[in-house]
Amino acid sequence: MDFKDQIIQLASRVEKMLPQIQTEEATKNALVMPFIQIMGYDVFNPFEVNPEYIADLGIKKGEKVDYAIMKDSEPTILIECKHHLENLDPHNSQLFRYFHTTKAKFGLLTNGLVYRFYTDLVEKNKMDGTPFFEFKLTEIKDAEVAELKKFHKSYFDVENITNTASELKYLNELKSLLHKEIADPSDGFITFFTKQVYPKVITVKVKEQFAPIIKRSFNQLISDAISERLKSALNQEKDKGVAETIKTEEIISNDPESGIVTTEEEIEGFFVVKSILRETVDPKRITYRDALSYFAILLDDNNRKTICRLYLNNKKYLAVLDENKKEIRHELESVDDLYKHAEILNEVVMKLDEAKIKLT
Repeated sequence: MDFKDQIIQLASRVEKMLPQIQTEEATKNALVMPFIQIMGYDVFNPFEVNPEYIADLGIKKGEKVDYAIMKDSEPTILIECKHHLENLDPHNSQLFRYFHTTKAKFGLLTNGLVYRFYTDLVEKNKMDGTPFFEFKLTEIKDAEVAELKKFHKSYFDVENITNTASELKYLNELKSLLHKEIADPSDGFITFFTKQVYPKVITVKVKEQFAPIIKRSFNQLISDAISERLKSALNQEKDKGVAETIKTEEIISNDPESGIVTTEEEIEGFFVVKSILRETVDPKRITYRDALSYFAILLDDNNRKTICRLYLNNKKYLAVLDENKKEIRHELESVDDLYKHAEILNEVVMKLDEAKIKLT
């Protein structure tokens, strides 16, 4: 599973877990620690992730930050956590104090849902008052995933992140400013755009006339852009649908001489199994071979790596093979019942992959 998929999977789990998370400690354990793990760090190794890291503040000793990501025995990222229901705005001053007393280059303030990254762009060794990068886990965008990946242990480079942090900070601030101006245009904003199209003296009355026109122009521009994107997406989806139909028609095979007939229901079962296993193994590795009495789904197109067999012609069964290659059958009412056996299928694939690792 790639980095983006891991983040999306965590986001989907988070929304389900929130009602059960009642304390700040639970927020750390259920939301923040899994996030740190996805970032490639071993949360159980204090040489990588140091919990309750001591950041003494002058004469005030024993001050602790929730986590410090370590590198060469020094903190590189300080992480301060709050309860998932808390607003983060009042809490950056605490992280500010910790940042000042350590060699950490980045600070992260989070409630498990919103993540705010800070550094020292304005004044060296002094944490900025505003984050250079912020995202909400449950609403994360592709561009934000790309930025977040820079903090992954495998890609982490202080100089690289620092060089792009300034651009990212101003990009986000400009986006916020434009959003505000489009929603409620300021006097300067109205004057600037009015000058571009109105040749006469710009009086207060003229600005009053142009204010709603400018606002409407931007809203229309955004609406048109969204419409174009949707139209493009729908066309791509339509083309994809046609391609999938052709592909399905191609893989449904009839071989009168052998007596093997691959049915639409078997192909549907194949795609259901691929869907179930997509988070455990690359779907491209999952193939099938049809036989007279059953429909076999394989890993790496290898008969010795049978994931399962589907019996769908009369009474329906899902069959998996035990250590002695004997079938263990599970009755199905329909192909959709395969989803009920997702855990079994994932276990089979993981065992097959483990066997491959041992052999190599």
